[in-house]
Parts: sequence; C-alpha cells; structure tokens
Amino acid sequence: MSADRIPLAGVIGHPIAHSKSPQLHRHWLQTHGIAGHYIPMDVATEDLRAVLATLPKMGFVGVNITIPHKEAVLEMADLVTDRATLIGAANTLIFRPDGKIHADNTDGYGFIENLRNNAPNWHPPAGPAAVLGAGGAARAVIASLLDAGVPEIYLSNRTRIRAEQLRKDFGSRVFVFDWVQAGNMLDDANLVVNTTSLGMSGNSELRVPLDGLTPNTTVTDLVYAPLRTRLLQTADQIGCVTVDGLGMLLHQAVPAFERWFGTRPEVDDATRAAALS
Repeated sequence: MSADRIPLAGVIGHPIAHSKSPQLHRHWLQTHGIAGHYIPMDVATEDLRAVLATLPKMGFVGVNITIPHKEAVLEMADLVTDRATLIGAANTLIFRPDGKIHADNTDGYGFIENLRNNAPNWHPPAGPAAVLGAGGAARAVIASLLDAGVPEIYLSNRTRIRAEQLRKDFGSRVFVFDWVQAGNMLDDANLVVNTTSLGMSGNSELRVPLDGLTPNTTVTDLVYAPLRTRLLQTADQIGCVTVDGLGMLLHQAVPAFERWFGTRPEVDDATRAAALS
C-alpha cells in the first residue's frame, strides 16, 4: 500500500450488526492517533471469495472473520498458520503487500491472555481443565490449554460425537464425558470453561450441576452478554475466581491490530468501556 493511503480493516460475518469489534478497534485507532478505519461488513457465504479478492485493492490491510466464515476462509488463504490449521478456523486475515492472504487464529491467544490477566493465581499444569462445548471456540480453547501445559482436558458436549472428534484431533490428553455426566468433570478440575452459547442473553441457561466447584476452581465463561452469566454468579457465591468472556474478545484483537496498523494496543479499563459502549 502506498504511504498516502489510509489503511482500512474490518470484520466480516453474516450477520454482523452485533459485533463489538468496530467500537474496540475504533477506540484504539483514536487512542493512538492512527489515520485508519475499521468497518463491519455483512457478507453472504456465496460472496465471500469475491469480497476477499477485492478488499486489498480498496486499501484494506486485513480483516477479522467471524461466524459463519471462520472455516471457509482457510481454503481461500494462501498462507495458514499452524495454530489456525490445528483449530480448523481463522479469525484474522492479513493482506500482504505481495498480494497473498495470510490466515491466523488469535482466539486461543486471547483466551489465555484473559486468564493470565484476570486469574493471576491460575498456573498450568496445576490440574485438569473441564471444557463444556465442542464447537469452534472449544477447539481454540483446547489448543491453547494444551500448548500452555494443562495436563488433561475433560470435555463434554450435548452431541457426544462432536466431542469425540476433538479427542481424535487433539489426542490422548483429552477425555470425553457424556453431557449428562458433565457435572462430574468439575470435581477434579482446576479450571472450568464454558464455550457453549448456553447462558447467553436469549438462549437457554447452562444446566450442568455445579456442586463440584470449590474456592480453588477458576471458572471462565466465553459468553459476554450478559457479562456475569448465571455460571459466573454461582461460581462467585462458591468463592471461585471468575473471569468473564469480554477479555478474550479484547485480547484476541491485539495481535491483529498490531499487524494491520503497526502499533500494539493495550487492554485496559478504557478498552473494556469502549467495547461495552
């Protein structure tokens, strides 16, 4: 891109109006005095390839990718990082000066950074982690936990076959439990992670029994609407360290912003406030 062109970035999904990424990135652009823009784009599946081919010609330096395109973009990228390949999805694309599209997944990075910043007493390999759900978010979480040194992952999903697929993909440190037995995973878990949409505003509540939680358990929920889900409220009452899901969204955005705009932003109280505004 020529030096006099204003760099553009954005987020592609379908739908996209709910995304908090635009106000987050706009906050960072304003904070650092960068002449750039970040734009939400609602793109249907059948138009995705054509849009990705056109954006670099319009001055875009990259985009975030969200539901339902995270898997599809892997086939459209020229270069894919090992972690995006392992997770089976990409949430960040970088449009390189040589015309190639570079695909990465920063969800796992965002998850671990959120834990490190908000649950400083959590240090793997302190014990097993119990993961609820087996979708794309669960893949990112499991990959990052295993990489961080967590010794075992206890995994449960409403559809067991999806959990079994993750065990096959991630190996012998993953143990699958039937959904009706999911509460039993919590007894020995050092960390509990909800990666499902259960508990999100407008969705059913997470009904897994929580009596296995103790004050020594760290509990995090990827849901951030509401910020304090019923899972986190119950864990608070038990005395657990709890971590809401907004921090993962904020931290996963940091490496993308740095790649696109050349400045590494910080996640602070003002960042959280901007994302919630």
